[in-house]
Amino acid sequence: MYFLLSLLTCLSICYCLTFIEKDNNENHCDLVRQGLESTSVSVEVSKKGFHREVVTTVSLSPNLISEVRVLLINRWPRGVFVDPYQLASLSDQSDWQFLLDSAIDLEAPAHKTSGFITYMYPTLNGSTPRLLKIAIPIHGRYHEPSFDGKTSTSINIEPPELLLQTKECTKLNSLESQIVDAPCTADNSSMCSWVKMQHQQEYGPMSFQFPVGDGSLVIPVCSGTLLITLLSCAALSKYMWEHQI
Repeated sequence: MYFLLSLLTCLSICYCLTFIEKDNNENHCDLVRQGLESTSVSVEVSKKGFHREVVTTVSLSPNLISEVRVLLINRWPRGVFVDPYQLASLSDQSDWQFLLDSAIDLEAPAHKTSGFITYMYPTLNGSTPRLLKIAIPIHGRYHEPSFDGKTSTSINIEPPELLLQTKECTKLNSLESQIVDAPCTADNSSMCSWVKMQHQQEYGPMSFQFPVGDGSLVIPVCSGTLLITLLSCAALSKYMWEHQI
């Protein structure tokens, strides 16, 4: 009888603890969901020419718990690239860490490369600030010359995806439609489940122009370059012959 009473007591305690844990988990997940609904992400492109900066500002909801982890995912088009050495320097100078999904060829033209992804993690000591801001330097790639008279090409920069994660919100069944897998840290050692923000920026992608060459001038330019080269070689050869060099 004593053994049976003890077993029933243990089962009751375990059930209560499980219920309390489940209730706390659901409360934390509800806070994450509610916080995402009142969190905003904005993007601006500064500077001109082939070297620009994409400035991302994240305004976290005050309803979010202070220990929330943040991840920004940028999906870049093939018309631009980021310099890994610049990102490493930026990581040393700021409170952000970066992870690239693939190697970056700094010299490849746009039509011989593909898009890539950057994962950006704020390095936090303690609670997460309500306002996060990061400026990423990007560079334009050379594009194929245009044969239809166009002098520029459009580049569209999509706003980053905002992902959140908390240690307390572990059972994500209630947020299943918003769950994505992404690297846990910038070390890329393992994958974790994150809660993705929906409808992040109502204004859509940012667009700007890069100049392109005029394809109709390829033959005249090449012919002129070849002619000048031949004339220069002839003049140089005559000079060397006359002066016995």
